[in-house]
Amino acid sequence: SLDDVRQPLTALFETIAMAKVSESAYHAKRLGYWRPGDKVVVREESRIAEAKRTVLELDRLGYAPQGGNRKIAVGGRDAAAVLKLGVQSMRRGGYITDYDVSIANKLAGVLTGGDVSAGTLVDEQWLLDLEREAFLSLCGERLTQDRMRYMLATGKPLRN
Repeated sequence: SLDDVRQPLTALFETIAMAKVSESAYHAKRLGYWRPGDKVVVREESRIAEAKRTVLELDRLGYAPQGGNRKIAVGGRDAAAVLKLGVQSMRRGGYITDYDVSIANKLAGVLTGGDVSAGTLVDEQWLLDLEREAFLSLCGERLTQDRMRYMLATGKPLRN
C-alpha cells in the first residue's frame, strides 16, 4: 500500500532533493547509500586494490547484472502529490529556491513512477527512461548548467 512505502520514499526523496552527502562510510549507511554486503576500506591506499579484488571475485563467480524485467509497484500521481506538497512547504519556509522546486518536482515524478495510478506495476526500464528524460531536460536548463559549472569550479553546490 502507499502507506507502506511513504516513509522510506519520503526519506529517499529528501536525501536526494537536499543533495545530502555522507561524511563517512557509516554515515552513508544511515543515509541509505549502503547495500547489504558493502564494506568499508578505511586505508585510502588500499581502496583501488580492494575494488579490483572484489570485481575479479565477482567475475570468477559468474556475476551478471539482473535483467530489467522485474516489476515494481509505484506510488504514481498520488505519491508524487504528497512529495510535491512537502516541496512547496520547504519553499514557503525559505529552505529551497524556486529552481530547487523545479528539480524536486521532476525527482518526485521519477521516484514515484510518473503519471500513473498508485500501485501500477512498471518495469525497471520504465523507471530508467523516466530518470533519463528528467536528467536530459534538466541538462538543457541554463540554471542547471550554472550549477554544474560552479560545482566543477569550486567543489561546492550552487543554490540558484
